[in-house]
Amino acid sequence: MDNSSGVGVLDKAAIVLSALEAGPSTLAQLVTATGLARPTAHRLAVALEHHRLVTRDLQGRFVLGPRLGELAAAAGEDRLLAAAGPVLGALRDHTNESAQLFRRQGEYRVCVSAAERPVGLRDSIPIGATLSMRAGSAAQILLAWEEPDRLHRGLQGAAFTATALSGVRRRGWAQSVGEREPGVASVSAPVRSPSGRVIAAVSISGPIERLSRQPGRLHAATVMAGANKLTEVLARHAAQQDAQNNV
Repeated sequence: MDNSSGVGVLDKAAIVLSALEAGPSTLAQLVTATGLARPTAHRLAVALEHHRLVTRDLQGRFVLGPRLGELAAAAGEDRLLAAAGPVLGALRDHTNESAQLFRRQGEYRVCVSAAERPVGLRDSIPIGATLSMRAGSAAQILLAWEEPDRLHRGLQGAAFTATALSGVRRRGWAQSVGEREPGVASVSAPVRSPSGRVIAAVSISGPIERLSRQPGRLHAATVMAGANKLTEVLARHAAQQDAQNNV
């Protein structure tokens, strides 16, 4: 199948963005991945950076930029956000803890939806909060199913280990106790795209005094059920789109 649109510069920009989907890239890695000449790859990456479609991580590598997340939220991905509100609300009511939805953006994870526990001691994470990918159960979920190279990079300096992530993949959920913040525990589970890729993490979080040092025992099944509901919403929407396209 010919992926050329006939507009050369646009096609090359799309190739650059597709290459960065696999993770951070140096200019040399970008040249290898795209097959573009070094000056062309550099010029396009810098131009895309100007429009916030590409940005750079702390090591100076090119990564997908925040503008893509903003555009996605205004298009198909708002299906996930629209469905997340009721699911997180139900999760909060069932567990009596604050619930969140996290998505990965470059080297960080961002809270894109939340349902706060209304009263009492709680772990408050506002929508838009940017947290580390090096600690916390949601970070474990967003990293556990990554490609080996990206997973290895993500483990550098992390509070969890490769063995811990292997357990996450086996169980289908993650927990953390005082990992991101002293006194706070959490449980998270993956939301998957119709292709099976992990695209978000559903979490509940609260004080260790309530969640205990084994929060997964208390709430893993409930959190997984919430995440699975969102996965099903996305799958249903994709099936409807396919049906409409085939009419």
